[in-house]
Amino acid sequence: MSPEAAVEIGQMALWNALIVSLPLLGAGMAVGLIISVFQTATQIQEQTMTFAPKVIALIAVLFIGGHWLIERLMSFTLTLWEYLIYF
Repeated sequence: MSPEAAVEIGQMALWNALIVSLPLLGAGMAVGLIISVFQTATQIQEQTMTFAPKVIALIAVLFIGGHWLIERLMSFTLTLWEYLIYF
């Protein structure tokens, strides 16, 4: 395998990892920000209060977008196998 092909496969892997993780990270960050603002406004400093809403948000994102995430990963895997066959 040439160095250019290895770099291209690495770039595809990093790009797909970014695309797949963004919905989950975005939901977790948004819920965390909302809970932090609520804690600041009410002066409740309970650290365990953020855990349950984040888990619920992540489960909701996986339920809504899980099919797309799996399709994306399967497409990348098939593309990777095609690349490896030719090299």
